[in-house]
Amino acid sequence: MADYFGKDVFKLGFGLMRLPKNADGSIDIPQTSAMVDKFLAAGGTYFDTAYVYDNGESEKAAKTALVERHPRDSFTLCTKLCAWLQCHDEASAKQQFYTSLERTGAGYFDYYLLHALQRNNYKKYDEYHIWDFVKELKTNGLIKFYGFSFHADPALLEELLTDHPDVDFIQLQLNYADWENPNVASRECYEIARRHGVSITVMEPLKGGALAQPVPEVQALFKAANNELSCASWAIRYAASLDGIITVLSGMSNLAQVEDNLSYMKDFKPLDERERAVVIAAQAALNGYESIPCTACHYCTDGCPAKIPIPEIFAVKNDVAASNGRDDGKQRYSLATERKGKASDCVSCGQCESACPQHIPIISLLKECTEME
Repeated sequence: MADYFGKDVFKLGFGLMRLPKNADGSIDIPQTSAMVDKFLAAGGTYFDTAYVYDNGESEKAAKTALVERHPRDSFTLCTKLCAWLQCHDEASAKQQFYTSLERTGAGYFDYYLLHALQRNNYKKYDEYHIWDFVKELKTNGLIKFYGFSFHADPALLEELLTDHPDVDFIQLQLNYADWENPNVASRECYEIARRHGVSITVMEPLKGGALAQPVPEVQALFKAANNELSCASWAIRYAASLDGIITVLSGMSNLAQVEDNLSYMKDFKPLDERERAVVIAAQAALNGYESIPCTACHYCTDGCPAKIPIPEIFAVKNDVAASNGRDDGKQRYSLATERKGKASDCVSCGQCESACPQHIPIISLLKECTEME
């Protein structure tokens, strides 16, 4: 691989979006701390959170489990400013940075991202002068490197990188399932970033966990190739094998996931020719399945007037589809919607669709999900 910014960073990053929870819904700090310790001991350094993750609890957990327990120079921390969510004007958007700094106690951020740029929100970052704001923060030493995370079409990515050639890095959704998916365009976006010479941190390498337990045909392919490797390992190594990758983020939810990821990423080796052929076969197998491409980011549930657990409902719907009629999903649907809104409670306000980074037609799909009620 050629030299590029971030080449020597440990290729597994710790995503703090899906941390373990207690029964009351709070983050399990003791288990998170143990996960952090294991990750650091193996050589990991990159931690990723955001102002909006878990309504700020993710950043607070970073302070308690990481910042207050380990030397500041032993890790790097990334967080994000979301100019289209949980703010209403330029002042409140910019305040997110200072709130993140207070929540984490980090003193500064090694990496800082403008969060989830899409067609329907990217102009907010211009309107609120956020690009100039983060450059000023960098000049003042409050952040070391800045960029943006991206959830839109290749043409917009080309435009943004042309207009902002000084970004240090960007964050893209790259996984083998979305490589040629026109709604995500992983390959095209990756190629545009590399053509501009911009390094990449990878989000959703497991597509919200879907590639940790893919459809049976794909599981069979991976097990036949190497029965000792987890399905997740194929997806994470696929992304990490690409040129120009700083690190691949895994939103780990328990210590077992940390240990599994480290088992093949501590001494990372890129996919060889035979392994790449297996992944190509897996991509072909996935083409025969239609599933809802939800990554369970939960942006859609913020502000939902009916309090519908949309990602959980879609997960049940996908499992039903994969069962080929063996499971009607009614029992799990009932558990997923207990004391919450049901699919039939949707009022078609459109808030969810405007927030969805995967551009899913949520309203029409919820109507289909009412058959599980």
